[in-house]
Amino acid sequence: MDEIKELGAAKQGSIHCLTIVGQIEGHQTLPEDTKSTKYEHILPLIAAIEESPEIQGLLILLNTMGGDVEAGLAIAEMIAGMTKPTVSLVLGGGHSIGVPLAVAAKCSMIAPSAAMTIHPVRLNGVVIGVPQTYNYFARIQERIVRFVTEHSHISREDYLRLMTNTDELANDVGSVIYGEEAVEKGLIDRVGSLSDALSWLHEKIKS
Repeated sequence: MDEIKELGAAKQGSIHCLTIVGQIEGHQTLPEDTKSTKYEHILPLIAAIEESPEIQGLLILLNTMGGDVEAGLAIAEMIAGMTKPTVSLVLGGGHSIGVPLAVAAKCSMIAPSAAMTIHPVRLNGVVIGVPQTYNYFARIQERIVRFVTEHSHISREDYLRLMTNTDELANDVGSVIYGEEAVEKGLIDRVGSLSDALSWLHEKIKS
């Protein structure tokens, strides 16, 4: 398990910084030259942070490129189930499964230049078009939509509209929304920087 690293003076309340970058690696191992975050490392770390009496808040830095949906949802559920103050900060981008990860925290922030990419669940390669396959994808997609809409202020209708948009991405469906727009649509709580995220955490720790 990764060593727990803390930020901030003890009198302010110790804060742990958790970085989730690249693709979320699940049950299948990604190539060595692929930047990834291994979910089996993150899950016990989150549990240890929740149980640690020395750590009073969690800062989650996100710059994701998608990855294993089941693994990403597992991490998001763990973060959402924490009792300690948690804040996510999207830097660069939150792609696909990065959206549930961002909204899982009690407060979500996005850098002004960062982007959120929203699109339907899909697999690389050939998918046999049988009813069972379509049903499987529909059920996974529903889990993601339900999680995002329950942990943010965006409506189901607006999220589905962004996800199925055909005018935004070339040869694909979905949407890319940036800083202020993500906040305006209710997907992210506020535009912010590192200092904003840390200030929010310290305020919650004091209260």
